[in-house]
Amino acid sequence: MSRPSHKAAHSIPPHTLTRLAREWLAEDTPNFDLAGVCVGSQEVEARLLCKTPHSVLAGSPFFTAVFTEVGCTVDWIHPEGAEIGPNAITLTAVVRGPARCLLLGERPALNCLARASGIATRCSQLQAMATVGGWHGEVTGTRKTTPGFRMVEKYAMLVGSVSMHRQDLSGMVMLKDNHVWASGSITQAVKAARSVSGFSSKIEVECRSAEEGREAAGAGADIVMLDNFRPQELHGAAHALKEEFPTLLIEASGGVTPENLPMYLSPHVDIISLGCITQGCPVVDFSLKVQKPVVNSSLQE
Repeated sequence: MSRPSHKAAHSIPPHTLTRLAREWLAEDTPNFDLAGVCVGSQEVEARLLCKTPHSVLAGSPFFTAVFTEVGCTVDWIHPEGAEIGPNAITLTAVVRGPARCLLLGERPALNCLARASGIATRCSQLQAMATVGGWHGEVTGTRKTTPGFRMVEKYAMLVGSVSMHRQDLSGMVMLKDNHVWASGSITQAVKAARSVSGFSSKIEVECRSAEEGREAAGAGADIVMLDNFRPQELHGAAHALKEEFPTLLIEASGGVTPENLPMYLSPHVDIISLGCITQGCPVVDFSLKVQKPVVNSSLQE
């Protein structure tokens, strides 16, 4: 069985792959697989076809884990992270195993691959824009992920060469507007968060104005998120904050799209996060086709 070669694949614990594969299979087949009677357990071969040219392949560890769980093998023709194309249809992998088992794994495995590859493709495009613009910072995703599917989507960001941002609420302290309003002020919220987060966690504060950003930085925030700023407003506010707080990290978020990303690139902005990396992101079209047995014509005569 071939294995994905992208370095990000080594960040996924094997037991996590097994657990996720079992959960997806149980969700899709919680009871009898009556259609399995039609095909039985004869050994078959299926070809994985990519039908979206110029896509970045991502999700192969999850795809392989699903088929491993049902006793099938996967041989990859293209490595993880490769751009597939430019042909309209590209042979991407070959799956072998008992027919009914292969069909049990088909839909859960394809769902992972289509979603992950779509996200990786968008991330690769966004990172290319930032590189062309000569920007020094990091394009990142957000926590706006599909419930129960976050690991796949965050992993796809890595394959697409952007940052994951925080993986969950425990990963970093982010004080948003509701935290500030509930605690009374930015300063009070930062002080309370710092009292429990210690040295190992950074604190980020969502700010709606340069004045709020100044208060957050003065209170000891490590990162200031300038939220829903227009590009020119962002550039001015980021410049002023960097002059006053040189070590402060500045994130731009809200309203950033693949179409307007270049307008947000600034030497004073360190991070740009986009919810559209996972929300409304197109999937890559894959299909799995079982090959018909070759009939020996000499035996029919």
